[in-house]
Amino acid sequence: MTLRPISLSGRPALRHLLEIIEMLALTLIIFFIIQTFVAQPFQVEGGSMERFLEPGQFVLVDKLTPRFDPYKRGDVVVFEPPDGFGRSTKTPFIKRVVGLAGDSVQIHDGLVWINGTALDESYPYASTEGDPPDATDADPDEFAETVPDGDLFLMGDHRANSVDSRVFGSVPATAVVGRAWLRYWPFDVFTILPTPAYPKVAAPKS
Repeated sequence: MTLRPISLSGRPALRHLLEIIEMLALTLIIFFIIQTFVAQPFQVEGGSMERFLEPGQFVLVDKLTPRFDPYKRGDVVVFEPPDGFGRSTKTPFIKRVVGLAGDSVQIHDGLVWINGTALDESYPYASTEGDPPDATDADPDEFAETVPDGDLFLMGDHRANSVDSRVFGSVPATAVVGRAWLRYWPFDVFTILPTPAYPKVAAPKS
């Protein structure tokens, strides 16, 4: 058996080189399409979603299904912050959907009230496991807002450590990057992120 060396200047070597370039280009195109339209990884920064999501954890954000499955109350979403609240750093925010378009949102007595019903929330931050969660509003003054059409009212789970719709108001759904659905790192906390249900809350007024 004899072997013929492949010359870099020969056609076989050039063909192989072109195949490698085509494969790399196709891989980059597929990666770009997936990250732009299907799913994108994000690292959690800050403590506004403790203890549901801890700083340094990685989540995969679903960009595809929101195109035909609108955001629901309880979804955790990544969004572009409003002007004056971190846009200069280009770092998206991550919060939970509390109010939908048309909802009457009120905050008093340490609870969030939607359309006259207090939300039954198990996820707000507690300083120690088993302790009651922190009150939603440190300020005794009542908060009230009706969410405009096309907007979402967003809050962090660590209510005392979150700059959210209580500060900058509701957020246009068009500013939302996608729905966080999978926590994949560290691997010991790998899980699909659950969305709570609120069966007692009335639908928003149309």
